[in-house]
Amino acid sequence: MNRVKVDEEEYWHSSKCKAFTFDDEDDELSQLKESKRAVNSLRDIVDDDDDLEKFSWSGEPVGSISWSIKETASTSNTPEGSDLGLQKGSSSIASFPKQASSYSLSSFFKGRNKHGSFQSLSDALTDTGFKNYAPELRRPKSEYKDYDSVWSPKETVRRLQSGKVCSLERFHSLQEKLLLLDEAVAGHDGNVIMAVLIFLKRTLKKEVLFHELELRQVALRHLIHFLKDTGDQKLLLDLFRFLDRMEEVALTQYREHLAIQDAEKRKEFLKGCIGLPFSSEDSALVQDHYTLLERQIIIEANDKHLEAAAQTEIFRKHPRKASILNMPLVTTLFYSCFYHYAEAEGTFSSPANLKKTFKISDKQYVLTALAARAKLRAWHDVDALFTTKNWLGYTKKKAPIGFHRVVEILQRNNAPVQVLQDYVRLVEDVETKLNFAMKYKCHDVVIDTYKDLKDRLQLMAYRCKVDRGSPAEEKIDSILNNPQIRWKN
Repeated sequence: MNRVKVDEEEYWHSSKCKAFTFDDEDDELSQLKESKRAVNSLRDIVDDDDDLEKFSWSGEPVGSISWSIKETASTSNTPEGSDLGLQKGSSSIASFPKQASSYSLSSFFKGRNKHGSFQSLSDALTDTGFKNYAPELRRPKSEYKDYDSVWSPKETVRRLQSGKVCSLERFHSLQEKLLLLDEAVAGHDGNVIMAVLIFLKRTLKKEVLFHELELRQVALRHLIHFLKDTGDQKLLLDLFRFLDRMEEVALTQYREHLAIQDAEKRKEFLKGCIGLPFSSEDSALVQDHYTLLERQIIIEANDKHLEAAAQTEIFRKHPRKASILNMPLVTTLFYSCFYHYAEAEGTFSSPANLKKTFKISDKQYVLTALAARAKLRAWHDVDALFTTKNWLGYTKKKAPIGFHRVVEILQRNNAPVQVLQDYVRLVEDVETKLNFAMKYKCHDVVIDTYKDLKDRLQLMAYRCKVDRGSPAEEKIDSILNNPQIRWKN
């Protein structure tokens, strides 16, 4: 027993890998040796190829001739497939097979594998051996320089402008944050200003932020635009209330109706918006919007029923293509002139009722009604639209939009030549009248105009453009042969 104890002490004291003792805790040399042993053990794990010295449990350098002979002998004497264990009478321990890997820890940082070829970081991350031995390796500390370095507000703004990553979290005090915002505004870079504003929005109380932005109008406009784009209605309303911009508060709340799809719910919402602090002009528009939607709901329900019953001729010939709900006023007027033109003024769907209720101008009303009736080819209604009587009972045609516009709309709706001719004749400007008459082949208008101008040469030139033997040619010949006309040329 004593002999065994002596052998063990002799073994440990003779080995280069000394056992741990409390006596050399403060010994720098022993600490250095301990560090060396730790490095050697790490190299055994990651299969490092650096020139660090390795030791086996017998104290001999790994890779030396004596170590290789012993390892070869112990391997050849061990039967294949037998359990690995301590060899009897040997002071060394059999080596456990390591997992083959083409990468070492040092080669990973150097960027090359065991065979000397270079690999990318992404290839190294997908390596099996790397996943087993080093699942989480932090990046070099130099890469975190932009995050933990201390930059001044001016330098921070400069780095942000150049597109470099720069942490704003180090600016803790209100004074530092405001100085950073002032530097961003002075740089005239909208992206940098917004980056700083988002940081301030997250780290400051909204009352403090609003108070400081009130003194910085450029930054304030950027924040308002940002809140509108992101749809942060609550914070935007709080900001407008703080700034005492009550009209903008009302308009912001009014815009929320756009998100309401149901017509009845939208109508109730608009009814609640009528009492908001709008300007006098805006208040009237909101009231009209509510009234129009209310009318549209009534007209839609009634026309839907008439269309389903199929008893009204206009709905049978021209089925509705879309709902009238939430349409603009001009569209509603066109719809009314198309389907309800002859209705009395007392009905909600009457064009005259819409014109009176919403104070539609004569020009807008005539333009819309003309387009609707011309589309239906109701030429009698078109004539009635422009025919007026004076106090003596005489009738004449009058167009608040100008007859040249009437001609364009009629031609766009494929009006017959006779209808076009009547309105081309009413165009006041002679040159415009001739251009329209020639373009739309209104021969009578061209001939009468040249006759009125006493322009014999132009009339003779136009005679060559009409068909041979046509009524137009006969009319031109009759005028040219009239001796009572005193021509200018």
